[in-house]
Amino acid sequence: MIDVFDFFSGCGGTSLGFQRKGFNILGGLDFDRDCASTFVKNFPGCHFIQGDIRTIETSALSGIISKQREKPLLFCGCAPCQPFTKQRRIIPENDERRSLLSEFQRFIEYWLPDYIFLENVPGLQKIKKSDQVFKRFTDALKKLEYKFDYGTVKASDIGVPQVRQRFILIAARGAYSILPIDHIINKNRTTVPTVRECIEDLPPIPAGGGCPTIPNHVSATLSTLNLNRIKLTPEGGDRRDWPDEMKAGCHQNYKGHTDVYGRMKWDAPASTLTTRCISYSNG
Repeated sequence: MIDVFDFFSGCGGTSLGFQRKGFNILGGLDFDRDCASTFVKNFPGCHFIQGDIRTIETSALSGIISKQREKPLLFCGCAPCQPFTKQRRIIPENDERRSLLSEFQRFIEYWLPDYIFLENVPGLQKIKKSDQVFKRFTDALKKLEYKFDYGTVKASDIGVPQVRQRFILIAARGAYSILPIDHIINKNRTTVPTVRECIEDLPPIPAGGGCPTIPNHVSATLSTLNLNRIKLTPEGGDRRDWPDEMKAGCHQNYKGHTDVYGRMKWDAPASTLTTRCISYSNG
């Protein structure tokens, strides 16, 4: 069994994936208070460090892991992707989140985990402004004698009904080895996963309502105008299908951003779900 410590853990999605494959979750680290309470509830008995990683000493993990450990240790991390994503037209040079990958590196250099799992947006290794960030990280891995591979994985190739690409890096040190990134892709799958097969079984709920048996199956409260807009949007359609009087003023003579107010297709993957996907105006 491999022990896992999750950096930039959020509520523990990555940890849950590892746990379902038989890994032992030791704990997580994140600055967000809500993420901390959710992680602890999802992984009772685990250690959690709530705080800004830039202010946390590497020795803070001393009560959780040991350098003289008996079991292999894996560090996983997904630093905030906003500084590297192609979705942002303007990326400030001084975005302080750029340094967070280096903070993850700082913990790796001190604890020398046997395995590393890094996930982010594909732009991490491609955007010119971020080249040095990623290069410094991989140079450090080489210096520490890690073997590693990285590449881009399509969510639909691993069974997720979403048009989304993620950048993955895996590394191993010492006697441990890794498989190429493309090994994790389900090459036996012959069909693309769809929205229908993922959510068709969820019971209908009213706007502003929820489901008593599925705690996170809830809907935002919507205005009469937006409820009527939904009724006028065909499957796979968007705001362009509405009569002019239903359109927002900013869209009257604007042809861009056609995905806003969009409706998913049943028999295709969803579009990429971004941070604001819970807002109706984001589709």
